[in-house]
Amino acid sequence: MKTFLKSALAVATLAVAAQASAQVTFYEREGFEGRTFSTERQVGDFSRYGFNDRASSVVVLRDRWEVCSDVQFAGRCVILRPGRYASLTTMGMNDRVSSVRAVGRNARFDDDRYAPAPVPVYDNHRRPNERLYQAEVTSVRAVLGRPEQRCWVEREQVVQEQRGDVNVGAAIVGAVLGGVLGHQVGGGRGKDIATAGGAVAGAAVGANIGRDGGPVAGTRDVQRCSTVPSQAKPDYWDVTYNFRGQEHHIQMTTPPGRTVTVNRQGEPRA
Repeated sequence: MKTFLKSALAVATLAVAAQASAQVTFYEREGFEGRTFSTERQVGDFSRYGFNDRASSVVVLRDRWEVCSDVQFAGRCVILRPGRYASLTTMGMNDRVSSVRAVGRNARFDDDRYAPAPVPVYDNHRRPNERLYQAEVTSVRAVLGRPEQRCWVEREQVVQEQRGDVNVGAAIVGAVLGGVLGHQVGGGRGKDIATAGGAVAGAAVGANIGRDGGPVAGTRDVQRCSTVPSQAKPDYWDVTYNFRGQEHHIQMTTPPGRTVTVNRQGEPRA
C-alpha cells in the first residue's frame, strides 16, 4: 500500500532531472528549456556565473527561496515555494533575476511576498546511502498540448446587383480572366500578344455582364478556420515501467531510455 501511494504521487507530478545536489534550478527559457543554472547555496550575483537577467522558468526543491532583481538581494524580491514555475513573467521576474538565497524554515512573510502557487514537483534526487536499480520501461506516451486553431483567407464568389450602365467591377474581373486565358495559349512573342488580346476581350465581355440590370458575379475574402493537433513538442511523456512485478506510472519532461532508475520501493531517481 505504501508503494502504491508513492507511485500515485509520481503520477500527479513531474520527475525533474536536475543536478543531484541542487535545490533550485533556473532555465533560460520558459517551459524549462534552454541553458540551466543550478545551486544549493545563495548566489549574490548571477553575473559571476554568466546567468544574470537570463532566467525565465525555475524548479524549486524542498526549501523556499528568495529571488531578487538586483545583486546582493536588493530590488524587487519574490519568495518561491517548492514546485515548478514554468514562467517567471506572472511574478514580474522574467529575465530579471540577479541573486537568490534560501529562506529559513521559521521565517515568516506576508502573502504578497510570495509568487503565485507553483505546480507540484516530485523530488527524484537520490537520498544518502540509497541503493538504486534499473526498472524496465514497458510503454511511453507523448502527451501533446491543446489542439490549435489555424485560419486562412479564401476567395469566394458572390452575386451582386448591378449599379450603373457599365459593370466596372465585372470589366476588371473580365480583364484579369481574359489575360490569364490568353497567357495559356500561344508561345514566345505570340504569347504576349495573346495575353494582351485576351485581357481586352475579357474586359469587353465583363463590362457587358449584367448590363440589363440583372445580378452580376463578384468575389470577396472569407476567413475559414479549422482545429488541428498541436505542432509543438510534447508537454510531457507518460511512462509506465515494471519493477519487481509492480507496475508504476510517472510523467517525465524528457523521453526515457529502455530503463528507469528507481530505489528499492520503485520510486524514480535521477
